[in-house]
Amino acid sequence: MANRSRRSFFDLVGLGIFLPVVAQGAKAEAYPLRPVRLLVGFPPGGPNDTLARVMGRWLSERLGQPFLIENRPGASGNIVTEAVVRAPPDGYTLLLIGPANAITASTAANLNFDFLNDIAPIAGITREALVLVVHPSVPARTVQELIGYAKANPKALNMASTGQASSPHAAGELFKMMSGIDFPIVQYSGGGPALKGLIGGDAQLMFEPLSAAIEPIRAGNLRALAVSTASRSEALPDVPTVSDAIAGYEASA
Repeated sequence: MANRSRRSFFDLVGLGIFLPVVAQGAKAEAYPLRPVRLLVGFPPGGPNDTLARVMGRWLSERLGQPFLIENRPGASGNIVTEAVVRAPPDGYTLLLIGPANAITASTAANLNFDFLNDIAPIAGITREALVLVVHPSVPARTVQELIGYAKANPKALNMASTGQASSPHAAGELFKMMSGIDFPIVQYSGGGPALKGLIGGDAQLMFEPLSAAIEPIRAGNLRALAVSTASRSEALPDVPTVSDAIAGYEASA
């Protein structure tokens, strides 16, 4: 990781498909000639599993071979990632993982694989802006005001996160590092509990996916300070980017 830029690291955190690195000189041939396994790092029934199955049907219809979905949840995606790394590098075992999986696999110690070198990305599937939101009690209306408030009141802020190594967690850690401020990050058991904790005032700020943040913002339950992507969101055109205040900042879900 030391030789990778911050931006290249965060380019990994969108939901995407990967495959084992293919040895150089591998012979090109028609593809696929047999069924393809798509291993998913999520349990059945969730939104990412549903997306995998819809995508599998779409690929099957267009490429003429079944794309078989296999769910391998657990260990923050490391189980499914190692299974794909150990598979023959022939393109017939693919990996679908999300932000937390990619971050954990890139940063955890004592793994039996190297996430950045043992698998290769094929395509990003989804990428969503995060919104830096604060509880209305926080007297900041801009990123710069938030930074100033945090420096003047070092114990006033707690950040809600949707879980260890999630996109909001990573975005918050990057924000702390690049802004020079510090605050505790409270790990909730998921997006719903984290949002509830923030709206209830148990936490004061959060990087929340836009799709989940938009209604609380419109209802006045949260205040949007900035979006995490390099450009503004059409859904919140009046909200600036974090990079307007902190050059080079960029993150997504």
